[in-house]
Amino acid sequence: MLTAGAAAAAGATTVAFAPGAAAAGGTAGARWTASWATAQTAPTPTDPVAYTGLTDGVCTSVVRLSAGGRVRLRYAHAFGTVPVLVGPVTAGGRPVTFGGLRREWLAAGGSLTSDPVEGLTASDGSRLTVGTRLPGPTGPLSFHRNTHASHTVNGERTTSVFLLTGVETTGTRGPVIAVLGDSVTEGVGTPDDADLRWPDQLARRLPGSAVANLGISGNRLLLDDARFGTGGQARFDRDVLSLPGLRTVLLQLGVNDLQQPPSQTDPARLLAAYRQTALRARNAGLRIVGATITPFEGWIRWTPELETVRQTVNAALRTGRVFDAVADFDRALRDPSRPSRILPAHDSGDGLHPDPSGHAALAAAVDRRHLL
Repeated sequence: MLTAGAAAAAGATTVAFAPGAAAAGGTAGARWTASWATAQTAPTPTDPVAYTGLTDGVCTSVVRLSAGGRVRLRYAHAFGTVPVLVGPVTAGGRPVTFGGLRREWLAAGGSLTSDPVEGLTASDGSRLTVGTRLPGPTGPLSFHRNTHASHTVNGERTTSVFLLTGVETTGTRGPVIAVLGDSVTEGVGTPDDADLRWPDQLARRLPGSAVANLGISGNRLLLDDARFGTGGQARFDRDVLSLPGLRTVLLQLGVNDLQQPPSQTDPARLLAAYRQTALRARNAGLRIVGATITPFEGWIRWTPELETVRQTVNAALRTGRVFDAVADFDRALRDPSRPSRILPAHDSGDGLHPDPSGHAALAAAVDRRHLL
């Protein structure tokens, strides 16, 4: 049973209920697609809740859906070493089952998809509150560290989401897009709970479509990192190809390969990684759109040498021989009078991350024709 605080939060959801919808009946022909998703990392000692785990804990997650419709949930434990018992769970105040059961085991390294939530239909763009009891002891929990949104663990605010990786719905009327990115995709530079990340703003330009934000702060294309997660190439299958109904991948990675030590100073290495990622997407029957690397002069680790690498990579991406299409994020953010830096009007203040207006410029730089 959920705590009183979690139950109250669940009741605050803005999703619309459809009384009488069956949990299992009528789902045989349903087309389930990702509506909200996040990517996981392993906890470190600086993440005390995730690193220690929970015993009789309640995690309440508030997520913004893109496309609506009937609802089911997905949990995962990508970096787990022992199974975790999940449940009871509620979504929008409604009980959630797994094969008809209120509790089910989530395997270490595995995933767990719920039954359709009986009586629940969500609107496009609505918020959904999910309450998850973890009887535990769980051991360390796979999680997303910072969603730039407010959630709770045992009533205490957090911006992290534990084990929950997706909400799938049946109402998608347009393309399903996965954005594989770093902190710029995750939403750094935008206020918490404002839904002003550029993937949010892109979703609002595409009514009825679904945009899954798979951004992880600090993430790189080529290398793994204990805190910033498995690199984009290594997590592509788990985070991208596992999403149901996917049509298009939008890849926004590369700046951390340049600015984080050890810096990647060979543009050929980055371009080879882009080509291999594009090949994997096409082999899976997906379109892939690549983003140019954004300016970052003013950031603490910018150097003229790294700027030369960035410009070389971007020039190659613009030729159209790497991806199916290009979203020119560099052009959308750069200062015309000094192209190595973000336009001051779009800079959050650190030289690397755009502010909400910069996120709007990035969303506008994605040609919707390239997503279909």
